[in-house]
Amino acid sequence: MPPSRCGCLSQYTHHHLAVFLLTFFSYVLLHASRKTFSNVKVSISAQWTPSVTNDSAQFSPAETWEDNRLFSDEKQATLFLGALDSIFLFSYAAGLYLSGVIGDRVNLRYVLCFGLCGSAVVEFVFGTLTEWLHIYNMYLYCGLWVLNGLLQSAVWPCVVAVMGHWFGKTGRGFVFGLWSACASVGNILGAFLASSVLKYGYEYAFLVTSVVQFAGGVVVFFGLLTSPKEVGLTLESGTGLGPVETDADSHKPLMSDEEEDEQAEVYARRRRTAEPPEEPPPEPPQAISFLQAFCLPGVLPYSLAYACLKLVNYSFFFWLPFYLSNNYGWKEAEADRLSVWYDVGGIIGGTVQGLISDFMGKRSPVLAVSLAMAMGALVGYSRSPNNQLINAVILAVTGFFIGGPSNMISSAISADLGRQEALRSSQEALATVTGIVDGTGSIGAAAGQYVVSLIESKLGWMSVFYFFVVMTGGSILFITPLLIRETRDLWRDRRALRRQL
Repeated sequence: MPPSRCGCLSQYTHHHLAVFLLTFFSYVLLHASRKTFSNVKVSISAQWTPSVTNDSAQFSPAETWEDNRLFSDEKQATLFLGALDSIFLFSYAAGLYLSGVIGDRVNLRYVLCFGLCGSAVVEFVFGTLTEWLHIYNMYLYCGLWVLNGLLQSAVWPCVVAVMGHWFGKTGRGFVFGLWSACASVGNILGAFLASSVLKYGYEYAFLVTSVVQFAGGVVVFFGLLTSPKEVGLTLESGTGLGPVETDADSHKPLMSDEEEDEQAEVYARRRRTAEPPEEPPPEPPQAISFLQAFCLPGVLPYSLAYACLKLVNYSFFFWLPFYLSNNYGWKEAEADRLSVWYDVGGIIGGTVQGLISDFMGKRSPVLAVSLAMAMGALVGYSRSPNNQLINAVILAVTGFFIGGPSNMISSAISADLGRQEALRSSQEALATVTGIVDGTGSIGAAAGQYVVSLIESKLGWMSVFYFFVVMTGGSILFITPLLIRETRDLWRDRRALRRQL
């Protein structure tokens, strides 16, 4: 039986709240900047394809055409923006494998702040400085976006590792399920910030998000505690925190009559025994290698499952507003507002399913049931009528069953894998394992964006949803061995409990 929730909550301190909020808003700001690029694509495309009717630049039409032209029409500009998405995702995936290894060997706070502040600077140069200086170069844009993907990849493994250091396995599903809403909150915040200043020019949308993100990195650098040991606490296995040592005698007299006899006895005992050489203090746990982390039980199945699932999840992230506008003929602003319901469903799904997995003590059965329901939700959403209310309800349900498992794998399950029994000799694997899982998922997401566009152009949106159903089924297939083993454990525990009764 899982330990009591109250016993778990009683272990949390104000340090837990500070760590929760700082890591949460770190990734909120990062995803907000990522969402900003998606929201200003129309403005960027118009700026890169000027015409005599383009009022976005303060030049004469001929001068604008010669100095400001990157592409001959908006279709080519749109294709290049899609290529930038793929470039970002592939560099982000490659960086996750590397940043996870670095995070287990370098102070997590340094790596996290370097990623936040460095990415903010790159986004400022990409979207704001190049526009202010009228520098338009495809190779520059590609190079900056590769660098941005590498820098942003340093954030997720670090925040998950910090959370894993502070929160034990008991209650981790609920805590991480609630905490993993950071990406969805970031999407909403990014859409709000971009829309509030977009009328002044897309460069100001990048300016606002990059400044806020850089400021957040500075706050994290000075305020984040990466481990309970920094404040004299230690993480106990499976539960919360306990003090490293208690100073119960701090209020007693320096020496009492009873203690004089005890001190004399201790002194005599020390004189009778030969003084052995002092043992060196225990070495801190060493970080395991990338290959060792990859071979840990459960890492490969969950990585492959997440590759399929993140493909579906990120396809909704990139394509949902376009699909709503294209398929139903709704205005772009209406489609943007309606797409938020997918994130709302993901927030609720990650929290509820994480809580259920805590009570069960197992993760894969909850994932399998949710993914099976997601397949039905995808089929239902593909046949949604041209009604915004019905569409929003089905979309939220779809987000509940897809976004929820995606949040669980990327956060709670990654933390479980980084602190499993096979790591008794080395606890420094959290960032590496998180980087492997999320990196593999990002490779699937990057490849999937091209496949989705190809299927849509050749076969239509209905075939795209069938492709999503197949990928969701692939996620279930990859975790099937874990599902069978954990189901057997649940059945065995249930029978043992019946015998005791």
